Amino acid sequence: MGVKIYKPTSPGRRAAMGLTFDEITKANPEKRLVSANPSSGGRNNAGRMTIRHRGGAHKKAYRIIDFKRNKFGIPARVAAIEYDPNRSARLALLFYADGEKRYIIAPEGLKVDDRVMSGPTAEPNLGNALPIANIPLGSTIHNIELKQGKGGQLVRSAGGGAQLMAKEGELAQIRLGSGEVRLIHLTCMATLGQVGNIEHGTYSLGKAGRSRWLGRRPIVRGVVKNPVDHPHGGVEGKSGQGNPHPVSAWGQLAKGYKTRRRKSTNAFIVKRRN
Repeated sequence: MGVKIYKPTSPGRRAAMGLTFDEITKANPEKRLVSANPSSGGRNNAGRMTIRHRGGAHKKAYRIIDFKRNKFGIPARVAAIEYDPNRSARLALLFYADGEKRYIIAPEGLKVDDRVMSGPTAEPNLGNALPIANIPLGSTIHNIELKQGKGGQLVRSAGGGAQLMAKEGELAQIRLGSGEVRLIHLTCMATLGQVGNIEHGTYSLGKAGRSRWLGRRPIVRGVVKNPVDHPHGGVEGKSGQGNPHPVSAWGQLAKGYKTRRRKSTNAFIVKRRN
């Protein structure tokens, strides 16, 4: 898939870039694999806004994706590569030999009519899902489980890829895209290959309207607000973020403050991200 440049017919078009969608082979999703996904606008069940800067997105149905890849030993054919409005990666529609259909995240290089399989007996080929114990060292993997049987939680966005570094006892060392090296149990599943749509991060929206289409509402800097609305606000001229130290609207430290609370999993982190 490539990136396309528009003619500079307006300031918004001049800065905008788009994607060609050459790899998409099917326009409409599989009806039995979608569910309703109503927009909340960032509001909870009481109608109160709990997440700011959300709302106004185009309607979109949720595609039900097989992150577990638990149909072991049953071959599947890639029937189509589809667009998913809910994520940056593309989807691959699989037709299994027993007649079932499922969506998976499409790795880079997977094409229509390719064959994939999951389970301990599967070959370590592109798109196949295997226990980490059966994957060769140095392989690029994605859709990695943290707990056996829970489904892939790591490396699912466009262009993502992790590398299997080593196997020691019951654990494997995996280097994530951030540079973090993490221990994961050998029985956890992972999929071979790098997530497709690598060019996703290279294009520019070009105008504020495209952000609104995606459901992202405007964000106002605290420094231009009044003191009653934000700690950074007030003072004639530009006060900056130095006093107080950069904080959120409610006083939570915003830069350099560690917010990680779950200390029980620290033992699984061999090397912190850069």
